[in-house]
Amino acid sequence: MNGLLTFLPIILMIVLFYFLLIRPQQKRQKEVANMQNSLSKGDKIITIGGLHGVVDAIEEGIVILKCGNAKLTFDRNAIRTVLEKGSTVAAEPAAPKATTEEVSEDAKEENK
Repeated sequence: MNGLLTFLPIILMIVLFYFLLIRPQQKRQKEVANMQNSLSKGDKIITIGGLHGVVDAIEEGIVILKCGNAKLTFDRNAIRTVLEKGSTVAAEPAAPKATTEEVSEDAKEENK
């Protein structure tokens, strides 16, 4: 029993490290892998180097990006984030802008 009590702080530290460091890192790695595997043609992306582009073609481990008039080849692992999905994102209707009359009425109500 005494030997278990001496190892209890070490065991607690290992459990704490697992839940605070290891498990969240594994979740992030899984999310990044899913994002990189779900890339499709037309996606707007940012690479780890900060290059903004649109996915033009995808091969096994290679992504061809269109940046202006140039086409650049990158490793799939070089994709950091996907800004917009190319074909799945529908254009959202713009919210109607408030007229100056509505704004002045709102300001009058706030001042009361």
